[in-house]
Parts: sequence; C-alpha cells; structure tokens
Amino acid sequence: MSSSGGATAACGAPTTTDRVRSAAESLSQILDLPLSSKTDPAIFLLLDPAVSATVSRRLLLRSSGAGDDHLCRWLYDTFQSTVPSLQLVVIRFFPAIAASYLARALSRQPLAGFEAVLLALYAHETVARQGKPLTINLPNLANASPYHETTKSAVKNKSAAIDTADAVPETEIAVLSPVLEPHGTIRSTKRSRIVGVGFELYCKHIANIPVSSKLEFIEHCIAWVGNCGKTSLKGKKGEWRIPLPWELLQPIIRIVGHCLLGPGEDNKLKQMAADAAFLLYQRAMQDMDSRAVLATRCLVHFVAALESPKAPVSPAETVADVMASSAVEAFESLPTALADVDIIVESTSDDF
Repeated sequence: MSSSGGATAACGAPTTTDRVRSAAESLSQILDLPLSSKTDPAIFLLLDPAVSATVSRRLLLRSSGAGDDHLCRWLYDTFQSTVPSLQLVVIRFFPAIAASYLARALSRQPLAGFEAVLLALYAHETVARQGKPLTINLPNLANASPYHETTKSAVKNKSAAIDTADAVPETEIAVLSPVLEPHGTIRSTKRSRIVGVGFELYCKHIANIPVSSKLEFIEHCIAWVGNCGKTSLKGKKGEWRIPLPWELLQPIIRIVGHCLLGPGEDNKLKQMAADAAFLLYQRAMQDMDSRAVLATRCLVHFVAALESPKAPVSPAETVADVMASSAVEAFESLPTALADVDIIVESTSDDF
C-alpha cells in the first residue's frame, strides 16, 4: 500500500515540461499576450520578440521594481524553479533589470522587487562557486610570445637563465572575481558588487543569450556612460548615467568584448559594441581609473585591429586568430596607456 501511494505521489509531481508551460502561461497573463501553442514554451519565452519587448519595456517603467510588482515576482519565482531553461530566460532580461535598478537605486522609491531578483541571482552564483574565486590562466609575459619569432640570442639568454634559476611558469593565475560573501550576510547597500555578480552570471551564459538581449545590454551600457554617448532610452540627457566602479565595470567590459569578438555575432551588435568600447574608454579617462583605462584601451585596440584595412580578415581566418593578433597589439599598447594615466595623475596632483 505504501509503495503504491508513493508511486501515485511521484506521478502527481509536476514535470519540468509542466513547470515551463505553467511559467509561460503565468507570464502570458501578466503581459496580456497570447501564448503560442506551436512553439516550445521555453523557446517562446526566450526568443519571442513581442515577449522580449514587452518585458523590457515594463522593467524600465518608473513604477517598476516595487515589492508588489507582478513581473518581478514572476522573475523571482521563475529563477527559483531551478529549471535551467527558465533560469536562462530570467538572465536574458538582466540588462533591463540592472539598468532600471541602478538608475533609481539612490532614490527613496521602494525597489524590493528588483532587489529580490538580484539577491536570488547572487545566491545562485554563491552556491555555484562554492566559496572559490573566479580565476583564469594568463600567459606569463616573461616567456617568449608564441605569436612572435624568437631570435637565437634570446633563446641562448633564456637557456642561460633556466640554468641559473628556476624555470619561469608558463601561466599565471588571475582573479576575475574574488570570493563572494555569503548571500545571507551581504548588505543590500553593496549594489555594485551584487549587480556585478549578476553580470558575471550573464557573461557565463552569454553563448546562449539571444542577440536581442545583447543589443539591449549595449544600449544600456552606452546610457550608463552618461554624457559621452547618445542613447534611445527615454529621459533627460545623462539621466541613466551611473557610477562605474571596477567590480561593476569589469564584467561589463567582458560582455562588450564578447559582443565585439564573439563568433557569428550580428553586424549591428558588433558596431554598437565598438561604439560602446570607445565611450567606455572616454568614461574611464574622465573617472581617472587606471584599471578601467587599461582595460577599455585594450578594447579600443581590438576594434582598431578588426577594422584595420591593412590586415583584412579572410573567410578562413578564425575569430581566435583575430583575438590572438589583437591581443599582441593590445599588450604592446599598455606602456602608452600607463603613460596616459601618469600624465593624468601628474596634472591633477598639481591642482591640489
């Protein structure tokens, strides 16, 4: 009897397909949009242009983000469903969530709906990282570059150095994102860190994010820069401008780099990403942030390398080849960028 009851309970549990369809039907009621019966619900939520435009427009309203916002509640519940296809839908709308939240974060307007979604994403990433930082392996510049021919004298010098000292490691570990604070103890005032982790999650899944979402991100990115660039978002000039500390700017730069260099990306997206790279560089120069200046200057050199008529990209040339050659030029430009930073620091120190 007990085994029969357990089997019945198991049969009565909603399947992943049921949860996806239920989420699609709930959003359809909130937005007052018909649900296509010919399309998989998860694909419908992720790619349907009417759904994307309506959700983004609702999120950017001045009245959005409150604790009783039905759309924010849907985003929170959908992400907490732990269904990967539904979580990707929520991540797809993160640029609009971040844009609306950051633009009004310092106001007295209640934004509990946005904060609940942001903390849900932060908690998910905290659990996924298991208390470890986000790192990558970088080539050690003390070694010979694989993209340049090594002279015989350099080989002899390197051999002598190896004989007299320990071998130089081929790679170095760079920390992209430090260890996250437990989601139960982090303060909501650390907005830049929380939103930055959301963008890191967006960057992690960016290969599966539709182009329309990336276009929205670049549009918001240009708006965040402020008076440096023009944007189609409604509002006064500079209204969407936000502070860009490194913990927020770094994942933004990584996403812009993917939009610029990612395989098979839309030409319009590439052009907008190139514009965003130049504007981010201008903003970094205004803010006098040395790390931001170096990173955005590398993006600008990537753009110049891709657009250079001296080295056209052949159809057989891969994106990896372009990135490799561009990276060399970017590294070679670092001393110039450092000189720019020194000039800025010296000129400002004279005023105090």
